[in-house]
Amino acid sequence: MSKLNCAAAKELDLVDYLASLGHQPAKIKNQDYWYLSPFREEKTPSFKINRSLKIWYDHGLGMGGDLVDFGTLYYKCTIPELLERLSQQRPNKSLSFQPPSPSTSPIAGEKKDANDGSIAVLDTRPISNNALVAYLEKRCIPLDIAQRTCLEVDFLLYSKKQTVIGFPNRSGGFELRSDHFKGSSAPKDITFIDNGAKEINVFEGFFNYLSIQAIDTNKEASMTNCLVLNSLSYLEKSRPLMEKHDRIDLFLDNDPAGRTHTQKAIQWSSKYIDHAGPYHRHKDLNEWLKDRGQARRQQLRRGRSF
Repeated sequence: MSKLNCAAAKELDLVDYLASLGHQPAKIKNQDYWYLSPFREEKTPSFKINRSLKIWYDHGLGMGGDLVDFGTLYYKCTIPELLERLSQQRPNKSLSFQPPSPSTSPIAGEKKDANDGSIAVLDTRPISNNALVAYLEKRCIPLDIAQRTCLEVDFLLYSKKQTVIGFPNRSGGFELRSDHFKGSSAPKDITFIDNGAKEINVFEGFFNYLSIQAIDTNKEASMTNCLVLNSLSYLEKSRPLMEKHDRIDLFLDNDPAGRTHTQKAIQWSSKYIDHAGPYHRHKDLNEWLKDRGQARRQQLRRGRSF
């Protein structure tokens, strides 16, 4: 019997997993499965799984995440202990891997009237839109890197449908970006990429997280845990999560707000290390990557002298 690793555990179907624990959905709407919370007694379902995104959110606790987050909270155990439990359970309970469906219509948070200024997510699928691919190229992000964590998202705002790149957070919302739009769908939250490492890289926005993967040709970045704040307001709230790690590498923006929060964090503990030095002349890591990409293209146009 092979032991599941963290990445494989996150691909297990959450709906099947809860069924193996004796929990059945009280109602189902598209890809949203609603349950009475497994964590406490209640009469109205407040625990939601989005099956296609493989994430859950408990509205009563104000917490959410992936299957590993659920299992460690449910059993009050460490990640290695959970992986051992899952490895033993899977052959007996037939836990399955549920692939994401490109034709599903997940709802990020409660869908509201699209005329009231709220964003209603209509559909998600792998990124293929030509304009979005061009937008990624403009920001020097290879498509295969973006496709690891991002989706192509259709949403409705003021009765107008738009298609953008969506970066999911741990609570079911999205950071939404295109060449002409910047916003987010509810609920707003952090995105935590858990690779079971003792170090964590911390980013303000998801394009900086994608940028370090584009820069890191040796794949070292994929060996660390990563936290995308999606808003600087989550830095202090994320302190307990960050300080579970032995080292915390900060890649925050170089604007006044980013520098202020970086200086604040490094005063908390010697674990926090400022890594903004290499891009100190740029607003953020992605701006540095774009500038480097432009310089490389100019060098090629000059005659490919090397």
